[in-house]
Amino acid sequence: MVGVTWTIRAEPITSPDAAEALLTYTTEMASRYYGRPATDREIDSAVAEHPDDDLVPPRGRFLLARADEDGTVAGCIAVVLAAEHTAEIRRFWVAPPIRRGGLGALLVAAAESAALGMGARTVRLDTRRDLTEARRLYARLGYEEIEPFNDSPYADHWFGKPLRRKLGHIPEQAASPE
Repeated sequence: MVGVTWTIRAEPITSPDAAEALLTYTTEMASRYYGRPATDREIDSAVAEHPDDDLVPPRGRFLLARADEDGTVAGCIAVVLAAEHTAEIRRFWVAPPIRRGGLGALLVAAAESAALGMGARTVRLDTRRDLTEARRLYARLGYEEIEPFNDSPYADHWFGKPLRRKLGHIPEQAASPE
């Protein structure tokens, strides 16, 4: 979607838009896993197997991306402080018509920024082999394959990246020599 601008903000996972985004994410992930449309029972099972209770402050954030023009939700991502200085990215989804337009990279950057705000120095994530577009994006964003950090039956690849604070804009008066 050329010319669309996005706002990415934290939202309570209990909000109607967050609940809908999580359901859409889960439905797509389950359908891709099974290679066919997932049944309601399979989706309910996936939701029960992976609760989202930890996606709340102070140790977690759930972020939604909305189109500035009309507020349409087009993506989501979650970040959780998994250890003292290690954050984990989860629940990353971009609506199919929006993919390949840069929103995925913006969501990951927003999750990394939230992780830094929670005190993380590194970020990690896992993904499946069939999510090739996600793996390409992670590599492009500087993530490298790491040793497995969980035994999830739905994880085939594990990625990590050190986080660095970015220098902000230097005000003109501070940048001007005296």
